[in-house]
Amino acid sequence: MTMQTGASTADIGARLDRLPIGGFHKRIIWLIGAGMFFDSFDIYLAGGVLGALVKSGWSNIASNASFLSMTFIGMLIGALAAGYLGDARGRKFSYQFNLAIFGIASLAGAFAPSMNWLIVCRFFMGLGLGAEIVIGYGCLGEFVPPGVRGKWSAYLSLITNSALFFSTLLGYLIIPHLSWRVMFAIAGVGALIVWYLRRKMPESPRWLKSRGRDAEAERVMAGIESEFDASRLPAPQPVPAAPESRLGSVALFKPPYLRRTVLGICVHVVVNIVIYGFIVWVPTFLVKQGLGVSSSLGYATLMSLGGPAGALIGALVSDRIGRKYGIALVCLLAAITGWLYLSSSSIYMATLLGFILFTLTYLLVALGVATYVPELFPTDVRLRGNGVANTVGRVAGIITPQLIVTLFATGGVNGVLTLIIGALLFLVVIMLLLGIETRKRTLEEIDKL
Repeated sequence: MTMQTGASTADIGARLDRLPIGGFHKRIIWLIGAGMFFDSFDIYLAGGVLGALVKSGWSNIASNASFLSMTFIGMLIGALAAGYLGDARGRKFSYQFNLAIFGIASLAGAFAPSMNWLIVCRFFMGLGLGAEIVIGYGCLGEFVPPGVRGKWSAYLSLITNSALFFSTLLGYLIIPHLSWRVMFAIAGVGALIVWYLRRKMPESPRWLKSRGRDAEAERVMAGIESEFDASRLPAPQPVPAAPESRLGSVALFKPPYLRRTVLGICVHVVVNIVIYGFIVWVPTFLVKQGLGVSSSLGYATLMSLGGPAGALIGALVSDRIGRKYGIALVCLLAAITGWLYLSSSSIYMATLLGFILFTLTYLLVALGVATYVPELFPTDVRLRGNGVANTVGRVAGIITPQLIVTLFATGGVNGVLTLIIGALLFLVVIMLLLGIETRKRTLEEIDKL
């Protein structure tokens, strides 16, 4: 087909957005998703591993908190660096670089001779882990048409967060009978295999065009379009001419993007408080309440089924109910579930409510982290905006484990859940006051809101 030389970034976007979902999109989501699966697997193995380390005497609550905090320090640095690196050097370079880092560091963690060494290895794992999330969610939306962008971002979240279940299940099967070291080995080997498979994934044409690399953008775009029947492709939607300008990082902290930056930060902070203030700690809480390692991991495994369930629900509803009110509603329902959890009278009721809370949490991840935050920013600063929001969320992740130790010591699980309920209600208010609706709008249209 005839290429459109001299097209603007918006024209490139229109050509991408007209493509019907096909093999190209499926290949993209699986290549991105596989890396993010092992990223998530590596993050969530902490729950089972740390519970076992406490039980064996190899670690204690304070060391476990340091392990989690060091994870977040690495992820904080990795997320911020990935945003700048991804916007400056490209999506492809960045996600390959970070995947190699956390793959190698995970293998090193499998051979750590002491808890202190494991904590050091975890810092380097964190560098890659934080970067993968920023790049993966930010990159997918640049390839997928707006009518299904929410659905496909939720599918990516489903692939990513299904690792919560597999990590917990494998921890239940492996840790008591073999060793926690096997968990790190699985994450490291899996990441390096994906690194090899992703070598031929294309760069984002939107990003190439935004950097003035017109010839490369056209070449990549031609390769993508060649996978479709040109005679059946609709004409690209006309896009109003707009001056091309290069945005700097300071634009994120000035109108009109300051509001979007605040929104993104609030979503990430609350998600981190919920996940790393409750979900990651569930096996440890259960051990401290008198259950054995095997039993605690078993109940946590049942709860963790809520991870893929929440993402799947996100795929079904994201492009129907919208982002703004959808996120607010999910937070409200999660706060109510947390309140009911406080009064649960048996392990069975706690497991059911825990499953519902897991489900709502990962529905929030699908709607907010995977879909909404990356949509808020223009291509020039998409990864930087996503990275800044993610980084501030990681600061909350660094503080939360230390705060949880204090809250659990003084108020038990009730004290922990009070913090989580408050955070969820805070996000309800923020979304209702500041939220921008992005459902079924092109990335270029969102930029003009």
